Amino acid sequence: MNYPDNVWKQLKAKTCDDFISALQKDDWVFEGARGAVHSYRKNKKIVTIHRHPGDSYGPSLLKALLERTEWTIDDLRRLKLIKRG
Repeated sequence: MNYPDNVWKQLKAKTCDDFISALQKDDWVFEGARGAVHSYRKNKKIVTIHRHPGDSYGPSLLKALLERTEWTIDDLRRLKLIKRG
């Protein structure tokens, strides 16, 4: 999904803890961790989060995460990752 620039700006400022919180709100289940890589599962999908507290994600990791979750702009608002979009 292509997101508008204002949505990307909001998402680029989010940390791994923000995304972990959103995954949990969206019923993704923690599967385990190997070092800084945490895995979450929902249905038959798996998402991995590279956990570096306080750091935001680069464009490629952020894009991969959003593709795996298939979150829409409405989902991002509902999960409090963005305020407007």
